[in-house]
Amino acid sequence: MSETRGTAERIVGAHGIRGRVPDELDQGGSYRAGAAFALLTGVPVIAVAHDARGCSPALADAFAQGVLDQGADVLDAGPGPADCLTYLCGYLEVPGALVTAGQGPGAPHGIRLCGPGAVPVAEGSGLEAIRARLAGPRPPMAELPGSVVPAPVLDDYACHLRSLVDLSGIRRLKVVVDAGHGMAALTAPRVLHHHAVELVPVRFERPGARGGQTTGDLAQWVRRAGADLGLAFDAGADRCRAVDEHGAPVPSAAVIALVAARELARRPGAAVVHDLITSRSAVEAVEAAGGIPLRCRVGRSAIRSLMAEQDAAFGGGHAGRYYFRDFWCADSAMLAALHLVAELGQSGRTLSQLAAGHDRYPRSGEIGVRVEDPVAALHRVTAHFAATAALDHLDGVTGEFGDGSWFNVRAARTAPLVRIHVEAEDPAAMEVLRDRVLGVVTASAASARSAR
Repeated sequence: MSETRGTAERIVGAHGIRGRVPDELDQGGSYRAGAAFALLTGVPVIAVAHDARGCSPALADAFAQGVLDQGADVLDAGPGPADCLTYLCGYLEVPGALVTAGQGPGAPHGIRLCGPGAVPVAEGSGLEAIRARLAGPRPPMAELPGSVVPAPVLDDYACHLRSLVDLSGIRRLKVVVDAGHGMAALTAPRVLHHHAVELVPVRFERPGARGGQTTGDLAQWVRRAGADLGLAFDAGADRCRAVDEHGAPVPSAAVIALVAARELARRPGAAVVHDLITSRSAVEAVEAAGGIPLRCRVGRSAIRSLMAEQDAAFGGGHAGRYYFRDFWCADSAMLAALHLVAELGQSGRTLSQLAAGHDRYPRSGEIGVRVEDPVAALHRVTAHFAATAALDHLDGVTGEFGDGSWFNVRAARTAPLVRIHVEAEDPAAMEVLRDRVLGVVTASAASARSAR
């Protein structure tokens, strides 16, 4: 990695380090990031983990060497998903780093950092110091280097998750798990190990190969196996998608509703955080279960921060991320999956029956529109809907109408792109509102081009 300030500015974002290998992030850059993190935390022990994709193991080794050369010991957690590191940093109260890769060929690698107690290290809580050190000279080595301490965490992590969800008395279930050749191949057999659960593994070979959530393929496996539930994890096991016994996708709104109800049964009247593009059906389910829904910006840091501030029992994101108070307010796809297994096994109903009614409102899904000036597009949306919708600017522009329909338009962080979400009472109304919002956004782009 170049030692220029420009490179440091590019790869150190608001929530972590992210760059293409080797042009922006190489082993030398990862080494310096490890050294910078050791200097920032000033602690004697730092945990390091990685996924098994691409260059992740080599970058993690380099990061660890940077820590060691500053005199701190390294707890080597080896390969595992992000929530394994969350468990280690939360349980042992040590800072840590996870080296991971994005989806798809050529996707950037990244380094996620957290402090003791699994508190994220972000802009304003240390990342700016990391950025400054990466742009500066290479730090001198400590007189006495640290030592590597093996920290196999998978079994302890699995035991901790199982301690949070009661599986006693569940009926026999057949569960298909598609690991996507990723980290779930290491964790699912441990976490879902139970005498009443028959696990059907799919794509468990070669952890580290590029893989994704292919709910279409999963549906076929579920139907073929006669399974009660199908779970598809992304390669990092960060996100989980579910399908029911018919192979039909279970929307994230239904998962939020089901898991929130379980958490609220343990903490009646507690808050539940959701991002502002979560379906209204999930919000209504939280209210029906006696919870207090709290709306926040999209993204991990926003959900975790509000959960910690309000002592919320649970948090849900529209994109299949689920956050738990009892898991340091962090997200854990495997813990959400465990809750689904428990709910399905204890209810005596099928998953399609459990999910019914929790996805009542037609949605557009995310629509990405490239524009030359995203800020101008948002201003145009605001001006167009100011007289007909209740607008807010918590994250982009959200408009709510008297009939319950709503839209949100947000600017992408790293590209000239806006992201549009629309939800309404019925398909026709959704399509009308969707096309209206799209028309305003694209008119904004056309106006910008004609004004040049």
